[in-house]
Amino acid sequence: MTDTDIVNHDHRRTQPEIVISPISDEDAGEVLTVQRAAFVSEAAIYGSVDMPPLTQTLSELEAELRSESGLTARIDGRLVGALRYVEKGALLLIGRIAIAPDMQGEGIGRLLLESAEKASGADVAELFTGSLSEANIRLYTSCGYEEHERVPDGDGTEQVFLRKNLRGG
Repeated sequence: MTDTDIVNHDHRRTQPEIVISPISDEDAGEVLTVQRAAFVSEAAIYGSVDMPPLTQTLSELEAELRSESGLTARIDGRLVGALRYVEKGALLLIGRIAIAPDMQGEGIGRLLLESAEKASGADVAELFTGSLSEANIRLYTSCGYEEHERVPDGDGTEQVFLRKNLRGG
């Protein structure tokens, strides 16, 4: 563990410790595996596996990790979640939140979001999901995100963009 790691200590429960760390090039293979596993449920909702998180190659992901920031979540050394982000001026753009299917609903996505927000100097965070991804929308709104814009995808669904003010006011 490095001094940049964030450890979630919750002594009230017997859940394992979740360690949040900056994403690194060495994480690429594990991140791709978790990403693909996590987005299979999204593919089922939309009836298509033709979505970037499922078609992205390892070399594409490695290039992405060199140009963006991100965080990983590990339990007992196992990568159980990842999130990528980039800061553009006062805007924190969050993307590719992926949680291992057997760990979804355990607070890992929320912890990754909170960690990215705290690490950022941006005034506003933005992320998006598909309009049929109701669980994602529920998570994001419960974390303080509000719907900002809907963009039609041309197939009867929409991309739902949500924003959160990070600096109050």
